[in-house]
Amino acid sequence: MGLFDFLFARSKCPQCGTAGVRKSQGQTGCPNPSCSLFDVNLRASHGRSRAGARFTPRRGDFSPQSPVAIRYRNFRGEEKAFTADKDTLRRKRNHIVACVAPTGESISLSRERIQNLEEVEQALPDISESPASGPTARERQVLGYHKKHKSTSPLYEKIRAKYPDW
Repeated sequence: MGLFDFLFARSKCPQCGTAGVRKSQGQTGCPNPSCSLFDVNLRASHGRSRAGARFTPRRGDFSPQSPVAIRYRNFRGEEKAFTADKDTLRRKRNHIVACVAPTGESISLSRERIQNLEEVEQALPDISESPASGPTARERQVLGYHKKHKSTSPLYEKIRAKYPDW
């Protein structure tokens, strides 16, 4: 214990137990926004920590050019409605990822919980019509290896025939 530790000591909130409480003039201010003793000034001066970044207000001026309505039931069973931009929709394994209004934040929604999945799937870009852009990761690995070592193999020749311009 140092001589001035009482000045800089971080105490815990009596309501929620969050560290970083400040007491001044008989009042307690907590940095936790869900606490009843929450102090806005304390949160602003608390600094930019990783946990504090999720409470920063986002801009609410994102408006989708081609909106798609998504009805979603979250894990708690609550019904949610999102307005997403059709151009930002993409499928990633068993999820649909999209930028939603009003913040423009990208969210990931489980396909199993989307109530109007057929409408959302129709809005997704059709990737089967577009030609393959290039070799897969495994094919790139084989191509890169043989290019680096200036060697060849039957698999390498087969992949080179498939992608002659690579």
